[in-house]
Amino acid sequence: MKRMLTLAAAALMSATFFAGAASAKTFVFCSEGSPEGFDPGLYTAGTTFDASAHPIYNRLLEFKPGTTQPEAGLAESWEISADGTVYTFKLRKGVKFQTTDYFTPTRELNADDVVFSIGRQIDEKNAWNKYINGATWEYADGMGFPKLIKSIEKVDDLTVKVTLTRPEAPFLANLAMPFASIMSKEYADSLDKAGTKEQLNQQPVGTGPFTFVAYQQDAIVRYKKNPDFWGTAPKIDDLVFAITTDAAVRYQKLKAGECHLMPYPNAADVESMKSDSNLQVMEQEGLNIAYLAYNTTIAPFDKVEVRKALNKAINKKAIVDAVFQGMATPATNPIPPTMWSYNNDIKDDTYDLDAAKKMLADAGVKDLSMKVWAMPVSRPYMLNARRAAEIIQDDYAKIGVKVEIVSYEWAEYLQRSKDKNRDGAAIMGWTGDNGDPDNFLDTLLGCDAVGGNNRAQWCNKEFDALVKKAKSTSDMAERTKLYEEAQVIFKKDAPWATIDHSLAVVPMAKGVTGFTQSPLGDFTFEAVDIAE
Repeated sequence: MKRMLTLAAAALMSATFFAGAASAKTFVFCSEGSPEGFDPGLYTAGTTFDASAHPIYNRLLEFKPGTTQPEAGLAESWEISADGTVYTFKLRKGVKFQTTDYFTPTRELNADDVVFSIGRQIDEKNAWNKYINGATWEYADGMGFPKLIKSIEKVDDLTVKVTLTRPEAPFLANLAMPFASIMSKEYADSLDKAGTKEQLNQQPVGTGPFTFVAYQQDAIVRYKKNPDFWGTAPKIDDLVFAITTDAAVRYQKLKAGECHLMPYPNAADVESMKSDSNLQVMEQEGLNIAYLAYNTTIAPFDKVEVRKALNKAINKKAIVDAVFQGMATPATNPIPPTMWSYNNDIKDDTYDLDAAKKMLADAGVKDLSMKVWAMPVSRPYMLNARRAAEIIQDDYAKIGVKVEIVSYEWAEYLQRSKDKNRDGAAIMGWTGDNGDPDNFLDTLLGCDAVGGNNRAQWCNKEFDALVKKAKSTSDMAERTKLYEEAQVIFKKDAPWATIDHSLAVVPMAKGVTGFTQSPLGDFTFEAVDIAE
């Protein structure tokens, strides 16, 4: 990869984050992990979106800061046909793509860029559909976009028409999500001509507030203010992601002034953070869920009786106490209780070891050995998956089930856990990307998402029909009723052990202003500033 920082340069930069010229402002974010790449359409992880979609790119619509409300982005206006199947978007005039050391645009944003960015994700025959080895459009596929979008067409340079096969209530919100980021077709064409298409995922070009400068694997990502940004110009000149996987080390760096803001602190550190006069701490209810996804296609996890038995053996309160020290609540349903359509009538599986043992025996299961996968990074919904896995391991041992805990580097973990032949059960989680129940129920549990976001490989036709019907109507009462019914089926069939919904906590230096905590769990910095 060109322009990659050397380790020595990365170390030097780490030591001189705040020693730049007085005229330049550098903001340092101690990020929790490395991005998988810089083409947001290929991924679903928040870590990757924070480093790619949010600083570098824009979408047709954007979420109003601090809300789940879509508003105008690269599309300044849109019209929807009476039958809800045709969306016509009017693009902003004068939006420029970023100029970098490796690409200089010759034209402004137009409809070709939108058609390219979305079209490659929904058409297997598109020349960019498999432009890197193993390319999958997990989000687009999981939400059924290839079946939903009948056509996407350029009407004129500043007009795009999208025709759907059916009405889709959350469609506008979906287009505001990171995977729908708009890329430069001109840049893509230049890479194609040079025979270096893979660089689209390594050296990004977008229309966003920051321009990509360089990336050192597992160490640092550097950006600079985009002088041609169409929106309000960032207040900081340089943005640095200092990749720091250990939460305790992130906290040390924050206290030492080596970074301005950090995600996902250890629960045990939060009170001391709040009492530190040099820090400020934001917090809000997280729109999230952590869960243990069984592979429901492999014995004995293909038996609902076995899954229910294992669920009854997990002491969720112990996990919440140990991992979150009370800053989370045990989860019952696959959507958070703050989300509309949450079914309050559903009762959770009781923690009952004797009942769990009997259920396993009745199912003909004895001497069961299994793997529990534990993610290697802190996430808002699961601060310490290894510790949670150890608690589950101890719980399962009490009912005669032997557990081996396994893990992989984060990008590999995400890739391997999608495998339809994956063994055991994987600790996973989700923070809502658009505030709609569809983003949990269909995206994570729908039949279209099997082999992708649906880590349980669970395809229940009755459940799937309900969630598909729910998103085809705009009647909120009807959608709520259908989603409530779907949650009943989920709980009865138990493809997951639901674990927790957590509080989202963001500590930062006292001098940081302009940061807005997102209910979607995003970390964006176009509006931040730091005191002189």
